[in-house]
This record gives sequence, C-alpha cells and structure tokens, in this order.
Amino acid sequence: MLALFYIFIGVAIGVSFWQITRIMDFRSVIATDEDNTKQGRNSILFMVFFYAIMIYCLIAMNVLMLPESASIEGEHDDNLFNITFWLIGIVQFIMQFLIFFFTYKYKGNKNRKAKFYADSHKLEIIWTIIPSAVLVVLVSYGLWQWNNVMDLSDEDDAVVIEVYARQFDWQARYAGEDNTLGLGNVNYIKGINSIGVDMNDKNSQDDKQVTELYLPKGKKVHFKFRSQDVLHSAYMPHFRAQMNCVPGMVTEFGFTPKFTTEEMRQQSEVIAKTAGINKIRKAKGEDLYEFDYLLLCNKICGASHYNMQMKITVVEQEEYDKWIAEQPTLATVIK
Repeated sequence: MLALFYIFIGVAIGVSFWQITRIMDFRSVIATDEDNTKQGRNSILFMVFFYAIMIYCLIAMNVLMLPESASIEGEHDDNLFNITFWLIGIVQFIMQFLIFFFTYKYKGNKNRKAKFYADSHKLEIIWTIIPSAVLVVLVSYGLWQWNNVMDLSDEDDAVVIEVYARQFDWQARYAGEDNTLGLGNVNYIKGINSIGVDMNDKNSQDDKQVTELYLPKGKKVHFKFRSQDVLHSAYMPHFRAQMNCVPGMVTEFGFTPKFTTEEMRQQSEVIAKTAGINKIRKAKGEDLYEFDYLLLCNKICGASHYNMQMKITVVEQEEYDKWIAEQPTLATVIK
C-alpha cells in the first residue's frame, strides 16, 4: 500500500510537470469558455483526489506516530502537538476546499467581468488578529512547558544522572548516596576513567558509572549532559525529551517516567507497531524485535551516528533500588 502511495505521488508530480510544459507552449493561446469549464470540472475532480489522499494519510500513516508519552512532562508536548495539528488541519481543510471550489465557481466566462476589489480593512484586521492571538496562546503554552521541563528545583528528591556522549556511544554516571555528581572534565580521561571524572573530588567517590540506563517509575530524573568531541543530541523520543550535548559545557533537563518498560510493551499501539516490525524482520530472516526505550543521538555526528544508542529500562522503585545497589562505585573501580 505504501508503494502504491509513492506511485501516486510520482504520477502526480509527472502530470504537474507535463501541464506546466503545456502552459509554456500554449501561453499565447487565449482559453475559451469550453476550456475554462473543463478546467473547472478538473479542479473539483482533483479536490476529491486530494482529500482522499489526505484522509488516507491521516488513517493509514498514523501507525508511524509515536505512542502515548512515557513521561508526565511529555503529556504537555503531546497536547501542544495535538492542538497545533488540529488547528492547522481544520484551516487547511477549509482553505483547500475554497481554493478548488472557487476555481470551479468563478471560472472564466466571456459574458462575465471580473470585479476589482482593492482591499478591506475589516478583513485584514480579522486575518491578522486571529492568527496573532492563536500564536500568542501556543507560544505561551510552549514557554510554560519549557520551564516545566527545565524546573529542577526539586533536585534533592530527583535521581541525578550524567549522560556522556562521544563518537559513537553513550556512557552514564549516577550520583551516589550524596546525590551529587563529582566534577568531570576531558583532561581526566585516562585508562578506565573513560568519561573524565575527577577522582580527587570527594563527591566522585560514590558515583556509579554504567552502560545502560535504569529509571524508576514515578520519580523525577535530573539529566546532565556532556560531550567529549562534537555536538551530539540526547534524544529520548518516547519521553518527549531532547537536549544538545555540547563540548565544554553541561546542559540539562528533567522528566518523570510514568510507564515501566513492561507496561509500555502492553499498550495496543506498541503491540501493533511491534507486530508490523516483526512481520518485516521475519520475512528477512532476522531476529524478532522487542520494544525498549532508547537514548538516541539526533545530530549527524559522524559515520556511525546511526548506531549511537543506549537502552533505557524503566522499572518500579523497588527493582530500581535493588539494581542501583548492585552497581559498583567509582572508588572501587578507579584506583
């Protein structure tokens, strides 16, 4: 079905170019009323085709959309997306209809003269004030959401994690019992101290370095990001979270996971997506896929950018406490 859709697009583009060349060839020929009537009918036919393709995309392509946000803060991102999508969709639906319908209704006729309509201050005020007011509301909501994600004032109760980016993998460091990360700098990178932790800092002693992220459900997680080499972008799509990792500085954000990995796997949307992926993988003789949260790089950072990812597992608080207790501290690993 997707291939058929691409074929339709290709044919539409080809027909468009063909019509343009015809217009260039016959631009000196005056259109007759018969030509205008024919083009008016064609506009209605194309409108029907256009809406059919649009409705098909809205329904059939919906499977490509991400499932429900897996973080509490991400719910507002979804709300903002949905509000914007519906506003644009409704306006687009109405305006496309008017364009095609007016093309048909006001087609050229030798017995009818076009009316000269210079301007209307009333209309200009309407189509200036309404979009401006809508944009003010959307931007204000977006700024509020940004402040919500960046509000890390409750850090005392949050899980503090440093995510370290380098070509082409991720590493992470959990703050220890003091809930404070020790200092880090690329100048301290040596041997197994691969993320450059200052071991002379007392706060570094109980930090725990890992290669996989475990997050507790229902508890705020405060992420801090560093980069060793180039600009990376920490992207966690299911949590609606993304932040650039910039060499020489620390960036940060926070969110609260609301679904464990197992709970997310049981959601109908995830089950449907997983089934679709496994159908393709099975046909290719590849191993079957099982849903996992992932940390991805969303900047083209080099040749192996596509493979730069880290698994994220969200569990209940009790399981998280057990896992984090089993991880060795840097003081016992780096001597």
